[in-house]
Amino acid sequence: MSPARGPGPAAGAPSRPLAAALAEQTVLLDGGLSNQLEAQGCDLSDALWSARLLVDGPGQIEAAHAAYVRAGAQVLITASYQASFEGFERRGIGRAEAAGLLARSVELARRAAGAVERDVWVAASVGPYGAATGDGAEYRGRYGLTLRELERFHRPRIEALAAAGPDVLALETVPDMDEARALLRVVGEYGLPVWLSYTVAGGRTRAGQPLDEAFALAGECDQAIAVGVNCCDPADADAAVRTAAETTGKPVVVYPNSGERWDAAERGWAGGATFDPGRARAWQEAGARLVGGCCRVGPATIAELAAVLGEGDGGPGRTPE
Repeated sequence: MSPARGPGPAAGAPSRPLAAALAEQTVLLDGGLSNQLEAQGCDLSDALWSARLLVDGPGQIEAAHAAYVRAGAQVLITASYQASFEGFERRGIGRAEAAGLLARSVELARRAAGAVERDVWVAASVGPYGAATGDGAEYRGRYGLTLRELERFHRPRIEALAAAGPDVLALETVPDMDEARALLRVVGEYGLPVWLSYTVAGGRTRAGQPLDEAFALAGECDQAIAVGVNCCDPADADAAVRTAAETTGKPVVVYPNSGERWDAAERGWAGGATFDPGRARAWQEAGARLVGGCCRVGPATIAELAAVLGEGDGGPGRTPE
């Protein structure tokens, strides 16, 4: 039996694959979805976080995507990061409906992307196992699960997302190499391009593994069109970009947080923002070709990034209002 494959090009899909664009220029990612939803007045205190709005506020998700398109984003990451069959089941949502909600995350991003006459790619977010547990485990890794158990968790989500026709799968905020191995094994069954991005701290994965070894996993995967880091301190991204480029020879993806720190006890953000859009030029020089922001990086900062990157290699510019 031949491996399952993803669908053909979706209606309204970009004119060329994302990998082809990366070979020519830097491509601008969007920013944090949750902070934009909160700016729109959405309550994300639910255990499903932003994925709750796939059920009862899809228009808010589409509006958040649209805000990033207006800021110049060329890639929209779907609202499926914390969506899982297990999480939806705890809300009384059956598997068929849950699969439809995962597909909806791709459809909402595609609709926002189709509102402009330029290429905007849709990346289906495949968050780590720890995102579904809701206890911060995605920043620790080492869940105590076997590779087979991790594959069993990720396979149904990836299957549902792949069937919805995204341009790429974003294997993001991965805390350790074991989960990266499981994810890369599963995506091999579906034939879609992927990027792999770890969450890191102090020059290692969150589980404490050397970054060169972690990045090398993607270097061995033909489907991986980019490798790098996200959901980390901007300062930790600098060396990580260089290591990813030197280890794999692939385009690097980088989208750190604002630099603020999440205080779990107070349930709020502490410290000041340290995300400097000007830093993106150094990331470009080190090999970054997919650049954006993660938590607490909003449309205004993405518009600044668009201007910085546009001064370099003919990259993105902000869409006129």
